[in-house]
Amino acid sequence: MYDYLIVGSGLFGAIFAYEATKKGKKCLVVEKRNHIGGNCYTKQENGINIHLYGAHIFRTSDKEIWDYMQQFCTFNHFINSPIANYKGEIYNLPFNMNTFSKMWNIKTPKEAQEIINRQKNEIATEPKNLEEQAISLVGRDIYEKLIKGYTQKQWGRECKELPKSIIRRIPVRFIYDNNYFNDPYQGIPIGGYTQIFEKLLKDCDVLLNTDFLQDRDNLSAKAKKIIFTGTIDSYFDYKFGALEYRSLDFKHETLDIDNYQGVAVVNYTEYEIPYTRIIEHKHFEFGNQKGTIISKEYPANWNKDIEPYYPINDEKNQNLYEKYQELAKNESNVYFGGRLGEYRYYDMQDVIKSALEFSKKELNLKK
Repeated sequence: MYDYLIVGSGLFGAIFAYEATKKGKKCLVVEKRNHIGGNCYTKQENGINIHLYGAHIFRTSDKEIWDYMQQFCTFNHFINSPIANYKGEIYNLPFNMNTFSKMWNIKTPKEAQEIINRQKNEIATEPKNLEEQAISLVGRDIYEKLIKGYTQKQWGRECKELPKSIIRRIPVRFIYDNNYFNDPYQGIPIGGYTQIFEKLLKDCDVLLNTDFLQDRDNLSAKAKKIIFTGTIDSYFDYKFGALEYRSLDFKHETLDIDNYQGVAVVNYTEYEIPYTRIIEHKHFEFGNQKGTIISKEYPANWNKDIEPYYPINDEKNQNLYEKYQELAKNESNVYFGGRLGEYRYYDMQDVIKSALEFSKKELNLKK
């Protein structure tokens, strides 16, 4: 008999398994895919670590989380400095003085601020949707070239139909600084992410290619408690209907050139190009290998047969999630965690924090 059956081997499940095992608990981890690590999984080909499920750039402002993760890997000094390609025009991201200088042929923060303030006045009332929020932050020009098409591709909806909260994740700066994140701790694990999960799970029993929901009774009988990191609605057999997500499709290409785009991430912001970005994986680790591998990222409508990526946290879905939360409270010895279990947009550091807080509570760990 196991103390814990952990469904899913992504960050939440793997960290809890590691912490529980340290406390002498016996854990069985079941994973639907043929590998551990969830969407953080990296696979090496031609000496290049491929982020198979999209760019994963670790960053945090929390030194405790940074120190915790360094038990399992060494981070390099990668700084995310993506660029945007709009109909062949190249702009720096996040929106900063390099972006504004290219957009309007100006040099000073004062000039940029004057243009943006003038354009922001188009929105005279409290923004009601993403389009109005974006224009109220950076004006019409930047919205039309660098936000509108990309966002509509990403979410599969017109910007006027999207909640304004989404755009708050994009920083705006009146300095010449292409560092996308403000966090003081940033980097990519040297050698990829998979090694982290191998270390987290080294003292656990792991079953791959195992769908918990297809063998629920048999697997549940093996443990005293269950940690479920899949979609919360699937656990309850979609009793109230399915929560909505956006999904992604990745097309990986091996190219016989050494440097395809000169940077890890290029966003394609015009609507007419079907993919949102191209990732060139070798640049995450400053690689100089022969040849290169790129991935084109295509947003996709989600259904129950494909991987969910981004929760659609609009009012309808939040209300639905709250119904499932009420059901979850009535489950004895079953706990839900992670992006899918909690139906929240989590970055990696958010999942780690959530997993550690849950571990302390569940295992009575000392802070």
